[in-house]
Amino acid sequence: MKQTETKDHAGLAEDFIKDEERVNWHDGALWYIREKRDIASKQIPEWEALREAASQIKNNVISNLHDYLLQFEANLTKNGVKVHWANNADEHNAIVYSILKAKGITEMVKSKSMLTEECHLNEYLEERGIGVINSDLGEYIQQLDNEPPSHIVLPCIHKRKEEIGELFHEHLGTEKGLSDPTLLTRVARKHLRNVFLTRRGALTGVNFAVAETGEYVVCTNEGNADMGAHLSEVQIASMGLEKIIPQKKHLSVFLRLLARSATGQPITIYSSHYKKPREGQEMHLILVDAGRTRQLGRTDFRNSLKCIKCGGCMNTCPVYRKSGGLSYHNTISGPIGAILAPNLDMKKHADLPYASTLCGSCSNVCPVKINIHEQLYKWRQVIVKEGYAANTKALGMKAMAWTLASPEKFSTAGKAGRWFLHNIPFVVNNKFNPWYKQREMPEGPKESFAEWYAKNEK
Repeated sequence: MKQTETKDHAGLAEDFIKDEERVNWHDGALWYIREKRDIASKQIPEWEALREAASQIKNNVISNLHDYLLQFEANLTKNGVKVHWANNADEHNAIVYSILKAKGITEMVKSKSMLTEECHLNEYLEERGIGVINSDLGEYIQQLDNEPPSHIVLPCIHKRKEEIGELFHEHLGTEKGLSDPTLLTRVARKHLRNVFLTRRGALTGVNFAVAETGEYVVCTNEGNADMGAHLSEVQIASMGLEKIIPQKKHLSVFLRLLARSATGQPITIYSSHYKKPREGQEMHLILVDAGRTRQLGRTDFRNSLKCIKCGGCMNTCPVYRKSGGLSYHNTISGPIGAILAPNLDMKKHADLPYASTLCGSCSNVCPVKINIHEQLYKWRQVIVKEGYAANTKALGMKAMAWTLASPEKFSTAGKAGRWFLHNIPFVVNNKFNPWYKQREMPEGPKESFAEWYAKNEK
């Protein structure tokens, strides 16, 4: 994968916004999807009741996760599915490798799974001689370009059709200059069809897992998960612990929310239920922790485990829309990613909770009512307390606290600031001031509000 970890969010975002045209259509495309979500949500009068029901169901799940996981495991086993438990990414990857190696499988097809992206499964397997093809079209495009997905639902939303055409020309031999989306999709379909027919192993993610029945549901718009699973000798599902729901009747709540929140559709084209292996097939499910129980133990952040990965918070976030998903240097980007990432590595991802205006739009659209913007604010407090805030930010906050603690200091600082803005403005208006980079700074006021009020008070 291309490396994007050498810079923080601000640095990577600065690279993205250099292409103003790209930023504008990236922003517009995601806002268009947000508008579709609004229209779809208003078409059913019980929308807010569904959100509340989903939130309460997930509250129940994360409060009783241990019991539901054991119930799910027991029913999976009864259905003939082999269950594995993985504490972290290394254990997950080793389990997948051992399953494939035992069957002599050297090539695997994979449908969309953000968990395996989080675990860097593709790289792990390829280092051990097992080839992996991502069959979701967006992820397939990203794989050709050796890039991670930039969005959990729309992995290549940041790419122009011309760029995709160049990738297909280079890797699939299409005519140079071909950029028609329909024709490019047909080329990808033809190539992936052969992949489905020849891969003996297939892996899918999991959208929802039903504790009551021991089945899991995978939601796609392309049918690629079904193609891989039905044609393979070995079917593997990778699942984060939080994907559990208690009963099958609860599925209707989440399926009505998921696609409407993600893309404005009434429902995904395929909502596929997997319960038992067909005759002659092996079926494995891997339950992965990878920091989830640690997040569960964080009282202020445990609600983030309710996330159903719709991407709605990304589509509405003004920062994400302008900075691009790859600027978040984490598998899950956007507002929800900025909550999940510090739990995995607080030092590495200390910048992400600051990649937000705290406007609350993310919380407003969340289908399971996660208080996203409040958690982002709380993470900032934790990061400062734990000593992971950038030195410039920490020193700036200390200076502001010292100044604001005294009316006299505040007044003196204000007078000094106005004097500098009037007499030597370059002290403030220079390239070392991040606020100056993309803005025309306002002219300094002639007097403070307190001075104006004192003169005009009647």
